[in-house]
Order: sequence, then C-alpha cells, then structure tokens
Amino acid sequence: MRPRQQILDNLDAVYREAYDRAKKAGDDRRMADLDAAYQREQLLLEVLLDIRDGLRPPPAPKQETGTSPIAALDTLRRITKLR
Repeated sequence: MRPRQQILDNLDAVYREAYDRAKKAGDDRRMADLDAAYQREQLLLEVLLDIRDGLRPPPAPKQETGTSPIAALDTLRRITKLR
C-alpha cells in the first residue's frame, strides 16, 4: 500500500504539470479551473485516505521476549476471561 504522502505528492505533480502548461499558454481560465479542481480532488482524496486508514487493522501488540512466569500467568488469566 502506498503511503499517504506519496499519493498526495502524485496528485500535486499531475496538477502542477497541467497548471504549468496552462500558465505557459497564458490560459487564465484553465489555470483557475485547475486550481479549483485540485482543491476538490485533494479533499476527496484525503477523505478516501482517512477511510482507508480507518479500515486498517490495529497493529499487533508487541511480543515481550523473555517474559516472566507471572506475566505469562497474567496473560493466560486475561485470555480465559475473554471466553
């Protein structure tokens, strides 16, 4: 899965290239349209990325190496309470 910043950077690159072409051609209306479209697309993309991040499973808890017998018993107690 691509990182959030990479996706947003790609969006920026696409619009910047089109904006620069319109600027070079002196097309002020196209530049304004691209600016509005970029802002709209960025908002939509950020919402989609938030949804994607919200659906991602939580990270697994860190496994302790060399746990004490008391910690192991406590873990077993918590697991049996869940049933």
